[in-house]
Amino acid sequence: MARPLEPNRRRSLSDPLAAALMPPPNESAADRERRLEAESEAKRVSDGIDEMLRAEKKEKRAKPEIKVLILGQSESGKSTTLKQFQLMHATAAFHADRIAWRAVIYLNLVRSIRRILDAVSPESDEAEDQGNAFGCAISLASQSSMIPATRVPKYPQYRHALEPLRELEERLIRMLSSPNEDEPTHTAPAKPDWSIYANGNSDAQVTVGKNGRPAPLITIPSSRTSSPLSPSTSLPSPGGSSNSSSKSKNVEVSVHHTSNWKKAFSLGNRIKSPKSAHTNEIEGWWDDPSDPVHVLNSCAPPMLALWKDPSVKQRLREKRIRVEEGSGFFLDEISRITALRYFPSDQDVLKARLKTTGVVEHTFSIADSQRRSITWKIYDVGGARNQRHAWAPYFEDVNAIIFLAPISAFDQVLAEDPEVNRLEDSLLLWKSVVSNKLLANVSIILFLNKVDLLQAKLKSGVRLSHHMPRYGDRPNDYENVSSYFYNKFGSIHQAFSSNKEREFKIHFTSVTDTRRTATIIQNVRDIIITVNLRNIHLM
Repeated sequence: MARPLEPNRRRSLSDPLAAALMPPPNESAADRERRLEAESEAKRVSDGIDEMLRAEKKEKRAKPEIKVLILGQSESGKSTTLKQFQLMHATAAFHADRIAWRAVIYLNLVRSIRRILDAVSPESDEAEDQGNAFGCAISLASQSSMIPATRVPKYPQYRHALEPLRELEERLIRMLSSPNEDEPTHTAPAKPDWSIYANGNSDAQVTVGKNGRPAPLITIPSSRTSSPLSPSTSLPSPGGSSNSSSKSKNVEVSVHHTSNWKKAFSLGNRIKSPKSAHTNEIEGWWDDPSDPVHVLNSCAPPMLALWKDPSVKQRLREKRIRVEEGSGFFLDEISRITALRYFPSDQDVLKARLKTTGVVEHTFSIADSQRRSITWKIYDVGGARNQRHAWAPYFEDVNAIIFLAPISAFDQVLAEDPEVNRLEDSLLLWKSVVSNKLLANVSIILFLNKVDLLQAKLKSGVRLSHHMPRYGDRPNDYENVSSYFYNKFGSIHQAFSSNKEREFKIHFTSVTDTRRTATIIQNVRDIIITVNLRNIHLM
């Protein structure tokens, strides 16, 4: 029979914790004093922790902070999205940095020209007959040898006239990286001396990561590792492989993405100083005979002739090479960019191609609807497969994720794995993000990106069903294809999301379109702020 409860039984006799806290029997006066001091110290520490937690909550209420991760595979548009945030919310700093992108834009242009020369050369046809040097299956895009190849009659003249670009490309690579390093750890001097880079020597300073974190890298992809979006690569066949016709040097150009790298190429106060005390005319890079602009300016006529040559256009079509779809495409603006006093525009900086390999953090102060200043920290992380392990540490306290999926890439493959379709990889990556339990309470905004390229690709006759058979015989127009992708990504979130009630939005985007992207970012910003304030009030 159960023992009846004793109504007046002391709590210390029934509570194991209370019994454990009771003073030991036969406690001496000295032991009692030490015990009471220890209990008092423990209470003081506990009260201090409680006060810190209360102060932290109060600070978050008074000065909220929002952390946003920009995720997606390599070349999905993450860095361009971050640039759009900078253009909207740090306009003065963005404009001050524009001149620093001049060398990158020059290199983008030079590599495009050099890759076209490689693609239309007679030697490229002989190389293709021997198969793909990178171990990929020969695609329909590279089987141009099976039909009569269009010859470029003026190829020898183009090659001779544009030979200076070969040396210029090497100079620009040396300027943007440290020599003899696979992963450089130096940046250029504060005021670039172009003659130094011409000789291959540079006085560089070692950069150190902040707060113990390794400094992220910015890289310009080489032709070997570039995806089909780059100016050097043919579009893949229905089998999913791609073939590069470029024979450019296989290097991965890297500079540390610290706060100083842009400053290193901004020329400081050089363009502000007058040429002499008797004139107000300023001195700029155009007065430096060793500046790359002089080589580009002298090569502008043959570059224009090459790009406009009908036989070149036809040969590129035969090889299914669409340079206009590439990141860093400036061939339609050769005259403007090769001008002696060329200043990069906002659009030039947005289009300039730099590959992120690391975690890039930017902080903005953005006002909410009540004009209260809110600190935003936006992280752009590398999207290549070997970089995705760096994402997890940033999942812990993130408020929102902007995920970019380039839906124009349905006929392309990963640069790091030519057996994997880029869009299929994007779908798998999307599934892993929405199903992650660490992100259950995180708002997610999906950018179905590069819709402009998707429209152009569909109009050119590329069929989605050839690369994604499940699309079937549905119409191959933008309205139906975009709706298919919208439902495809949306259904994955519905089926696998760890929290189906979270804030979730889908936008069709072309993040190089400033006006349209600005409207979308404003809507995204308002959603994130509203959700964040709601969560703060629930704390």
